[in-house]
Amino acid sequence: MDLIAGIINLDHEQDLLEELTYFRCGAAVPFAGRYRMIDFTISNMTNSRIESVAVFARRKYRSLMDHMEQGKSWDLDRQRGGLFILPPDWNDPTDLSRGDLQHFHNNIDFIRRTLADYIVVSGSQNICSIDYRDVLESHKESGADVTVVYKKVEELQPEHNLAHKLTIDDSGQVMAIHNDQQSKNVYMDMYIIERDYLNYLVENCIAHGCSHLFLDGIKGRLPDIHINAYEHEGSHALINSVESYYRNSRKLLNESEHDELFNEESPVFTKVKNEAPSHYAFSSNINNTLVANGCTLEGHVEDSILFRGVKVGKGAVIKNSIIMQRCEIEENAVLENVILDKDCSISSGRTLIGAPEKPFVVAKRKTM
Repeated sequence: MDLIAGIINLDHEQDLLEELTYFRCGAAVPFAGRYRMIDFTISNMTNSRIESVAVFARRKYRSLMDHMEQGKSWDLDRQRGGLFILPPDWNDPTDLSRGDLQHFHNNIDFIRRTLADYIVVSGSQNICSIDYRDVLESHKESGADVTVVYKKVEELQPEHNLAHKLTIDDSGQVMAIHNDQQSKNVYMDMYIIERDYLNYLVENCIAHGCSHLFLDGIKGRLPDIHINAYEHEGSHALINSVESYYRNSRKLLNESEHDELFNEESPVFTKVKNEAPSHYAFSSNINNTLVANGCTLEGHVEDSILFRGVKVGKGAVIKNSIIMQRCEIEENAVLENVILDKDCSISSGRTLIGAPEKPFVVAKRKTM
């Protein structure tokens, strides 16, 4: 059986989630009540029997390292392989690499020493459930140099404007990679490549003064290399803005959307925190809401997502909102279309109202 290793490349991901990325990188942003965005990428890899995963992180990675620790939550605390969090280490004065090629160059030993025949390279902004073994099978059958993963979306959203799109022929071969705003073939920032060919691309790109492995080494080589396209047909969310975070989070309140992302065959793993079950007081009224453990609820909550340890006081009203860990909403406060980052406190009687298309965001540890 062919082995696969994983690289989660956060180097080129921009922190565009405004207040939510003041103190952390996008991959560490809490999502869906008890997870971080990177949990979905790592879980896809471990569910695909990938036992060696490297994370390329350049900035604001303290929260990420605290969350991931040694990889135990994803069964990656191993004597061979396992989880490698690789922050920048540019100590070679002769190093000519730039951009994300610096990470590939400085950690080339991960690629060269792995026993895997193939490498999956992925970002963290595409939330989905995917089996990379199926992608590998498509890659081998096509005989391609690289296989990229894409989603054919039914309706284009503003977040798709920043994503690359694909032009694909009838055989599944990629003919062009572009930013056509009308194209619905959205590249999901995932590709699979043979280990030795990846090593060659890294060295060749650096030798030619390039700065971005995918843009210069893969996209820039069309049509000289064979790129195969694998269509992901399951649930998918691209999160690269506050608006896309808010909209795609609230989609999970739909039972079918939730069950498609969180299915028994491909569970999503996260850092384990043992807390008591949530307490629902007689005065509470909770409707269509995801509630994590450890919450104390005395008020009215509807169409919202509550993370661990949230406290909602008597008479408080929360609608269409996302309330992260350990926030406290005191009595008679009103929140609608609001995102509260961790450890925020909303005083008694305070009213915060945003718009459905532009939620009101409160940064971490704020008191209002």
